[in-house]
Amino acid sequence: MPEVEKPAPDTVPSLVSADWLAQRLGDPALRLIDIRSVVDGGARGAYLTAHIPGTVHSDYVEDGWRATRGMATGLLPEPDALAVLLGGIGLTPEQTAVVIAAGTSAGDFAAAARVFWTLRMAGHPRITILDGGMAAWTADPARPVVGGPSKPPQAAPYPVAIASGPRAEIPRVVRALATDDAVLLDTRALSFFEGRAQSPQARVPGRLPGAFLLDHTTLWDAASGRLKDRAALEALVASVPKAPVVTYCNTGHQAATPWLVLSEILGWPDVSLYDGSMSEWTEEPSRPVATGPDERKRG
Repeated sequence: MPEVEKPAPDTVPSLVSADWLAQRLGDPALRLIDIRSVVDGGARGAYLTAHIPGTVHSDYVEDGWRATRGMATGLLPEPDALAVLLGGIGLTPEQTAVVIAAGTSAGDFAAAARVFWTLRMAGHPRITILDGGMAAWTADPARPVVGGPSKPPQAAPYPVAIASGPRAEIPRVVRALATDDAVLLDTRALSFFEGRAQSPQARVPGRLPGAFLLDHTTLWDAASGRLKDRAALEALVASVPKAPVVTYCNTGHQAATPWLVLSEILGWPDVSLYDGSMSEWTEEPSRPVATGPDERKRG
């Protein structure tokens, strides 16, 4: 696991092991949220077949974790919608939210990271991700699983208090382009960065001018089904300037993993996620977009 420090009594690390969770199974202070969806190919069917006891299912794609406005398909939901979503899964401010993905791919981990970010944006104080997801849990046949539906205890609408720091919106990106006061971190594959590939959600291919590249998949270890260890993560982000950072991708999904790594695991200050990303940015034709090899390395 990338994090090894012992947390303070009133905090929880950003990633916890299956053993950590097994020791606390049934604790009402935890709200276990299984987010399996079409991203991992399992969705609710996989949950109904087998899930961790006490877990509530909330589909990352279908249940409102991301909102659409215009071309932008991955925006932070409005506060009222978040209040209903979080209350509907029985989450209360006093609980630790444990986000559980399938543990199958870098994209699947990004879903967990994006849910983590959304909970942070909603003002929830204690959030963690099950390191390795369901794959890590079921690796030990002694750990229990159950099937069938599970109805969470209904809570009142969650008292959402939107945070400002973790989110970048269009004015922040415009300022970064104009003043170079933040690193714009493109977290997609090189083909998208250079404009050789295009997301169907974007009007045109390309990147934010002057952006640095950090492919989110490089942070994930396919062999273990987990994020890479802390030393490897430090090495992978070594080329990113130590400055305010804005992560982005096509729809604010992939960008959640580098946001989590930089902000929550490595402890960098002033790291935000542009949830509108290129789907929103390219909606307006006058906004600048760069293509081709990295312009900072030319000449």
